[in-house]
Amino acid sequence: SHMGGFDSSSNVLAGLKFGVKISGTHAHAFVQSFSGIEDLQQQEVKAADGSTVNLVDKVMAYRKQLGISKANLGELAAFIAYCQAFPSAFLALVDTYDCLESGIPNFLCCALALIELGYFPIGIRLDSGDLAEMSKSARKLFREIEEKFSIPNFASRLNIVASNDISEDSLHELNDKGHEIDMFGIGTNLVTCQAQPALGCVYKLVAMGSLPRIKISHDLVKVSIPGSKRVFRLFDSTGSPRVDLMMTDDEVKHDGAPKVGEAITCCHPLDASKRISFTPAQVEDVLTCVWDGKILTLVENVDAIRDRAKRELQALPEEHKRRFDPQPYNVSISEKLFKMMHDLWTSEAPTHSSASSS
Repeated sequence: SHMGGFDSSSNVLAGLKFGVKISGTHAHAFVQSFSGIEDLQQQEVKAADGSTVNLVDKVMAYRKQLGISKANLGELAAFIAYCQAFPSAFLALVDTYDCLESGIPNFLCCALALIELGYFPIGIRLDSGDLAEMSKSARKLFREIEEKFSIPNFASRLNIVASNDISEDSLHELNDKGHEIDMFGIGTNLVTCQAQPALGCVYKLVAMGSLPRIKISHDLVKVSIPGSKRVFRLFDSTGSPRVDLMMTDDEVKHDGAPKVGEAITCCHPLDASKRISFTPAQVEDVLTCVWDGKILTLVENVDAIRDRAKRELQALPEEHKRRFDPQPYNVSISEKLFKMMHDLWTSEAPTHSSASSS
């Protein structure tokens, strides 16, 4: 998921093994474990300047100043404990009891105290209810505090994180409604891959030594493209990839790779009537051998892979990425590969006898 574009993970082992940025919040259970301020084991915290300050006194003073009386004190104690442990990374889960009546007011008391001590809180996390409307209400409260206490950029610097079974569809719905959410925490629909729970691919043999082999099927999508191949990505003058062209190894050795500024015919693997002539402004050799009994090239770290994936996705034309009616990306084969494939198909396919008439 990190290589695919996610910014951070709550998986600590991923951070330890791969250097993935670790982020997250406390759980609802953490908040529930506190009944009141008396549950706190200590009241102090180190300020940014290194001095020791009574955080509880600061928080309770802001609670009084804001006129907060109904917010849950157990939740407030949990937030204070979290601030003591992570004063520079305070991100509060605010919906254990009631976002607007308890969670956000308690967060604001702690946030103002941390700012006074030289820190700045990260923000809040919403995990239930109408995320779009709740985020708007939260931002409104942040703006009111910014104005009341004259804290520059208070509302804009605070992040609103949303979770709760976030999916691709719910992201589109939130964008359509409008919201004030800065970050999304996605778990269930990421790790279960509900749109395609199983990887829809299988191993197919395409060559034995130098001999091309083909898998034939009445289901045309299961017909394999035979032979050892090279793949070249052809770009237009804007830098956008337009077609991936497969060629046989022998073809590339004898004729060379596609050349910039020279037209080349790109054939549909199965339909002889579907072919285009394309003149590339840029050619990229897609396949790089990284293992042949041993590692042959420097293996990129996950951050480099993530950056490359992001660049390539951004370069892909919009018609392939749109939500509705996306156009399939063009993967073609050369004329020589097309001929070899269909000659082999014909030679390997059994000859059926016609039924005799009585």
